[in-house]
Parts: sequence; C-alpha cells; structure tokens
Amino acid sequence: MSTVPAESVVTTASSRDGVDTGRLKAALDPEAHRIVYDQYLPREAADPLVGELDRISEVDRAHLVMLAEHGIVDPARAAALLRAIEELRGSDFAPVRGRPMPRGVYLAYEGWLIEQLGDETGGILHTGRSRNDLNATTARLKVRGPYLALLEAVDGLAGVLLEKAAQYADVTMPAYTHGQPAVPITYGHYLAGVAGPVLRAYGQLLDAGREIDVNPLGAGAIGGTSVPVDPQRTAELLGFTATAPNSVDAVASRDFALHLLSAAAVLGVASARVAKDLSTWTSEESGLLRVADTLVGSSSMMPQKRNPFLLEHIQGRSTASLGAFVSAASAMTTAGYTNAIAVGTEAVRHLWPGLSDTTDAITLLRLVVAGTEPRPERMAARAREGFTAATYLAERLVMEGMPFRAAHHLVGETVLSALDSGRSLEETSRFDHDLAPDRVAAACAHGGGPGTDGLPPLKAQLGTYRAQLTDRQDRWSTAASLLTDAVRNAVREPVRP
Repeated sequence: MSTVPAESVVTTASSRDGVDTGRLKAALDPEAHRIVYDQYLPREAADPLVGELDRISEVDRAHLVMLAEHGIVDPARAAALLRAIEELRGSDFAPVRGRPMPRGVYLAYEGWLIEQLGDETGGILHTGRSRNDLNATTARLKVRGPYLALLEAVDGLAGVLLEKAAQYADVTMPAYTHGQPAVPITYGHYLAGVAGPVLRAYGQLLDAGREIDVNPLGAGAIGGTSVPVDPQRTAELLGFTATAPNSVDAVASRDFALHLLSAAAVLGVASARVAKDLSTWTSEESGLLRVADTLVGSSSMMPQKRNPFLLEHIQGRSTASLGAFVSAASAMTTAGYTNAIAVGTEAVRHLWPGLSDTTDAITLLRLVVAGTEPRPERMAARAREGFTAATYLAERLVMEGMPFRAAHHLVGETVLSALDSGRSLEETSRFDHDLAPDRVAAACAHGGGPGTDGLPPLKAQLGTYRAQLTDRQDRWSTAASLLTDAVRNAVREPVRP
C-alpha cells in the first residue's frame, strides 16, 4: 500500500489558492480573469439614472450657454439655472433621484429645477428644444464610452497581430483548406491575413462613428423650431463635428446603432473563425501552437489538462453583436420614420451589450495572440508530411512547358507513390526542384503570397486609423474642457469639471 509523503501533502494544501494546480504554475492573466470571471461577482454598478441625468445636464449646460450667448434668454436667469444644475451634478442628483417620475427622467429633473428657481428661471431650460432632439443627443453621448473602448480593443488587437506577423514571418507552417494541409505559408503570413478583417472593421467603426458626431439639437420634436437657436455652437461645446441638416432625420434615425453593430458583427464573425483555427492548432493532436500558462485553465478532475478555454469565450461572445443587430433592426422596422420609442429606446438598448461583448472578445483574442507561440519544428514537419509543396512542383512543371492539368495529374501520382513508399515528396520526385516548404513559401511572391512583404501597407493603414482615433478622443476631451470654461464664464464662479 502506497502512502503520500508528508511534504507532498503540504504542497497540495498550499496550492489550493487556485494558482498552482501542479501542471499549471501561473494564475490566469488579470485582464482575462476580469472578463471571464468577474461577471459572476457581485459589484456595485453605477446608478444608470445618475448616468442619464449626467448626460441630460451636459446637454443642458451647452444649451443654456448658447441661449444666453445669443440673447434668447436672460443671461442672469441662465446663470442661476446653470448654478443649480452644477449643484445637482455635484450631489449626483440626489434631490431628483427620489422624486416620482411618472412622465420620465427629464421632466422630473426639470420639475425640480422649476420648484427651486420658479417658472421664470427654471422654465427657460427647454426653450427651443424637445425631449426628442434631447434624447437623440444623449444617445450619442452615451455611446461614446463603449465606442471608444471597442476602438481601443480593435487597435490593440491589430497592433499585436502586426507585431507577431513580423516576428514569425519566417516560421513555416501549412495553410489548411477543408481541414487538410494545402500549401506552405508562414505563421506570420496567417497573422497578417487576420489583420486584414480587423483593420477593415477598424475603418468601418470609424466611419460609423461619424454618425455619432452629428448634433441633433435644434430639430425639436420633429419640425425644427422658430427660436433662433445655434446648433453649431452646441455642437462645438459637446464635441460634435456637424449639425443635422434635416429635423425629421435628426430625431427619427438611430442608424448609428445599426452601423456600429453591423461593423462589430462582421468583426465578430472573423474573430470566431480565428478562434476556431487557434483552438485546432493548440490541440495536442495538432500541436502547432502553445498557449502560455497565464491564458489556459486546468481541469477540476484531470491533472494533465491545459485547456485554452479563452478561445471558447471568444467564440461565444464575438457574435453577440450579430444578435444585437438583428434585434435592433427588427425593433426599428415596426416604427414609421419619425421619433419613436421602438427606435430610440427598444432598438438602441441592444447596442450596449452588443458592443461590450464584442470588446471583451477582441480583448481576449489580443491576449491569446500575444501569449501564443508557434512550435516551428512541428509546423515544418506537418508542412512536409502534408505534401504542401505539391502545387509548387506542378507550377514548376507548367513553367517548363507542361500543361497544368497534365502536371497536376503527374504530381498527384508522385504524391501517391510517396505515400505508398513512406517517403517524402522530395525523395520521391524525379524532378530537380527544391521542395523544402520554407523555400516554396518564399518562392510564392505573387498574388499576396507568403513570399511578399505585405506588412508595410497594413502598418500604414493602422497608423492612419490610430490618428483618427486620437483625433476623436482629443476632440471630445477638448469639448468637455471648453464647455466647462463656458459655464464658468456664464456663472462667474468655479464649477465642477
């Protein structure tokens, strides 16, 4: 009868912290842990009512500054109203949060201001404005945070893909079609290929973001306003780049939600496909890739396991935006082209989880790509064993004058002979050609093959998109400071940033 040494018992006990499993000696990457496990932990979420009131009051600040600057309302009354709004913002809207809201958040908030300041002052807040153009504006403000988070995740993934593509540009592996070894490429060439749809999605997201940079204020309920408001000024104060040219479109449309979800869905499909590849190549049977211990999990029962389970989370979350798109589009089709709850509320509510889950999936994929190393010897062996040089050999025969179909047939017979004899294609072929997979990959220098250096244009594209992202971040940040200064000048005393 065997016994477990005492020191082993101590080691086992000390490993119950969930880090040392015996096979795995490192904890899961903290960023991956947050995405995968923190969803199950209780957390104090920010009060959504406070968030909505914060966005409403941000629009109010810009609107009041504009009204006072243009002499539409008395500057002194606007200043008093701005002071009251700043006090509310400083208290996280505590006086408003406890009020009944039978007609919605905005009217409860406006009602409190009228009670405190009187109708002559509190009642000027809604001059030249409707809840319709207000809601269209706050929806655009709300999406900025999730939108930037997704863009930053996509930027990070694109950067890692291009970095690793350069690092592994000479690591030869088989490209697979129908699950079978096809032709030799490099792991770097594969990663550069993946960067293609990621960068296209980056561009599509930036394009979709131009719609959230349009200021709907001034559209009123749907027909504009006779009050001489200045949407260009409120656009400047809120960080928009343009004003809505048509009042109907301004309040009826939430196309930006569909375009963002569409771009995210296309990106998600590509991400799920890449996760499928990586899942196959990291299996013990394939053994082409090895994922770092910080990105795998163990089994609660089987001590030998190294499970690249993050890839399953990527597959599961990456297409949430596709479902969100279908749900949002379906909700919109029930409404006429006017201001509608089905559009502004029911459709748009699918945007937040769609963007959030896509951001998580892209972040996890970045971590896995960065923390995964190829196994060059195994990759090279599979390229040889899979006869991946066969197409190249047929093409060499074509260049020497043989019709392609005849060359195809002859090389096919050569592969069959090699299989029967247990030898490689190089050993079996009676033709004088270098069929080493790495040489073959390097020779494929046409049609965007692995013998070309396709990284410079991809890097240039990433640089262009990064500049656009930085410009948008800076513009929104600058507008926030500009608005704070404008409010400070209006009330003539320090206010909350």
